[in-house]
Amino acid sequence: MAKETVTAAILVIGDEILSGRTRDQNIGYIAAHLTTIGIALEEVRIVPDIAPRIVAAVNELRGCYSYLFTTGGIGPTHDDITADAIAAAFKVPIDIDSRALDLMKPFYQARGLELTPARLRMARLPEGAGLIDNKVSVAPGFIMDNVIVMAGVPKVMQVMLDAVTKQLRTGAKMLTRTLDLERPESEIAELLGNLQESYDDVSMGSYPSFADGRLKTQLVLRSIDPARLDEAFEKLRNELALRGLL
Repeated sequence: MAKETVTAAILVIGDEILSGRTRDQNIGYIAAHLTTIGIALEEVRIVPDIAPRIVAAVNELRGCYSYLFTTGGIGPTHDDITADAIAAAFKVPIDIDSRALDLMKPFYQARGLELTPARLRMARLPEGAGLIDNKVSVAPGFIMDNVIVMAGVPKVMQVMLDAVTKQLRTGAKMLTRTLDLERPESEIAELLGNLQESYDDVSMGSYPSFADGRLKTQLVLRSIDPARLDEAFEKLRNELALRGLL
């Protein structure tokens, strides 16, 4: 029996991403990870630190995909409002979670640091949330239904993603075949377009580059069906060879 397709979206939260002050390092990492485990990333959206915008995006995206991964906005400062927005999206209360507090107390005590009101903000979770382990700085991420809420700091996000992976439902893995040509993209565009019409279950893309004074193109075919992928790839190679383009 063929495995189901499990889908996902990423919601990046933060004014600093939209302003360009901070360059996002999480989207590519999450995308590669999801592809590896068999979850198809289908949308990425970036929203500012504005609660109604976050709530609207969360409610829309969680209804469209198997999973919604969010990054950013769960730190100790006043503009870290993701947890509150998630609580609002699910229409549940939010307060300091005793499980999160039990994790954070010994961590800060061991370092001689006080659990200030700012740090306690990171222990506030929506009612009914499941915790996501954070091996870097302890303050947990959390899960609400199909929404996975993670930190924006890349190293923290990565350990949270690793921790939550074992809880995720996965589907058919995306397979990839590539072909590098010493040709400009324009020479193979019509051929590739015609082939795509015959294989609507195989994603086909062309990616031009310029190196060593020459235009080059990499062709990438992707599918969850290995037989159809191999068939389309061989058809592509044959057509290119017939036209003297290989």
